[in-house]
Amino acid sequence: MPLTVNATLKAKDGKEEALFAVLKALIAPTRAEKGCIFYDMHKSDDEPGLFMFTEEWETRPLWDDHMNSPHLKAFSARQDELVANWTLFTGQRV
Repeated sequence: MPLTVNATLKAKDGKEEALFAVLKALIAPTRAEKGCIFYDMHKSDDEPGLFMFTEEWETRPLWDDHMNSPHLKAFSARQDELVANWTLFTGQRV
């Protein structure tokens, strides 16, 4: 059964553009990954520095592979510098 993922990230004050650039750079390599059905990034119209990803993966193990990919590990190394807070939802469509 496919896995749905929603991730919301809020930039630290003054880091909005830097976070936007880093997150945008994740799109192309992620879409090329095995098991990625879709991977879309959204930028809030109402709240500067608020971003949301909507994703669907063929299986949870393939999403786990994504979470261990070089580009996600590189992002994780910068997360404390750029992200004030984030939330993650994983589940299945009902």
